[in-house]
Amino acid sequence: MTIRYEANPPKILPDVDTDQSIKKFIERIKDISKKCDAIHLTENVLGFQRVSPLEVGKIIKKEIPDLPITVSLRVRDKSEEEISEFVENCINIGFSGILVLMGDPSQTGKTDSGQIPSLTVKKLKEKNVDSKIDLYLSVSNKPNFSKLGKKKDAKPKGFMTQVVQNVEQVQTLADNLKEFSVIPIILFPSQKNEKSAEFLDLDLESYSQEFEELLKKAHEITGDVLLTSPNDFTGLNEFLSKTSF
Repeated sequence: MTIRYEANPPKILPDVDTDQSIKKFIERIKDISKKCDAIHLTENVLGFQRVSPLEVGKIIKKEIPDLPITVSLRVRDKSEEEISEFVENCINIGFSGILVLMGDPSQTGKTDSGQIPSLTVKKLKEKNVDSKIDLYLSVSNKPNFSKLGKKKDAKPKGFMTQVVQNVEQVQTLADNLKEFSVIPIILFPSQKNEKSAEFLDLDLESYSQEFEELLKKAHEITGDVLLTSPNDFTGLNEFLSKTSF
């Protein structure tokens, strides 16, 4: 049974000391890792330039060697060579898994590389990379399962979902993807995460009332959930301190 925490590495901003941002980020990971089983590091969420998950991941593995870390790999703005180098670094650092996804369009205007996540996983498996690190693909919270052929044919270890909204979505995903691990992403409801909820078309008030049941039932169904709280680290940290699974 696994509770993961989704961590966005610090943004790189002209008027902010990046080294200090990294230090603060690592301290947060040390804190929350006492209440969860693993973390997932994202890469350039929404296309904004952030500190590389490889850079912070390397520090975390030194500080907390036994903490499993999965990481997002954006293929939208990487060549095949860059993808291979990223994956090799992940293996060398000791990450446990890679979520291969398209990624949001770059905010710096970098052109798309034309790489496709399912094809990337297929090529990596042909090189036997999956014997060294788990490979995951992303899936919608309510996909058309008849159109998931290429993703399923790539035979990833499993799928990380978009943010799920209810138990029914989790059950449907688990029922239709039985041969794969399914890791539902669940948003921690708080006023600080209101913009994220609006973006996801979630009614925060009703979602908040059902959140604990959603989390516990999703955990029962899949055995593995990923909690995201982009703007409220403290709230989620406190919640995990007083919650048992």
